[in-house]
Amino acid sequence: MKTKIQEIRNNSITNMTKKCFQIAAILLLSFTSTQAQDKKAKDLLNEVTTKIKSYDNIVIDFKYSLNNAKENINQDSKGNVTMKGNQYVLNFMGVTKIFDGQKTYTINPEDEEVTISKVNEKDDNAITPSKMLTFFNSGYKYNMDIVQNIKGRKIQYIKLVPTSGKDQRKEILLGIDVQTKHIYNLIETGKNGTKTTLTVNSFKTNQPLSKNQFTFVASKYPKYYINKLD
Repeated sequence: MKTKIQEIRNNSITNMTKKCFQIAAILLLSFTSTQAQDKKAKDLLNEVTTKIKSYDNIVIDFKYSLNNAKENINQDSKGNVTMKGNQYVLNFMGVTKIFDGQKTYTINPEDEEVTISKVNEKDDNAITPSKMLTFFNSGYKYNMDIVQNIKGRKIQYIKLVPTSGKDQRKEILLGIDVQTKHIYNLIETGKNGTKTTLTVNSFKTNQPLSKNQFTFVASKYPKYYINKLD
């Protein structure tokens, strides 16, 4: 039976994975929605898109913060994610998640367990780069927001607001470095007051990756329990 701490950690890892791919989604999408949008915001996002599309892979080191004043929750964690096409490796809160394009391998050293599961693209809770790449295609209005000077960097924020009343998110703020056209951070505010922030500490592209970068090698975990869900 999962402990409460394990539950919180697993939820944080799931939310963190979504944030990473929300960034990937914004980076790689062409914002061509027919909804009325702010032209300046659309132009800036398209500038980012054009630049990012030339990259073979993206490696991000990040800080993840979860805050809810009402519930007295303040949680900070660091991690990194490597993304290429429809594959990724995420290291966060001591857990490694590998997605090879078909299956997700969740490696938990604390429990000495590897959980293997197939990904169903039709599942609303499934997290894959290809699915997240369509995440912002519809259902959001966006416009230019504030500009901040952060450690000498000019950060332009774009606000995305869900159009569905059923969405539990109030808004998403995407911070873009005006000079580099790279993502600086993503701030998501829920209707319940919870705020999650992903801040990019390091944004690298076209890195030399191992040919087995996104391959799970079972022999590395001889003492681990292999839990196959499918």
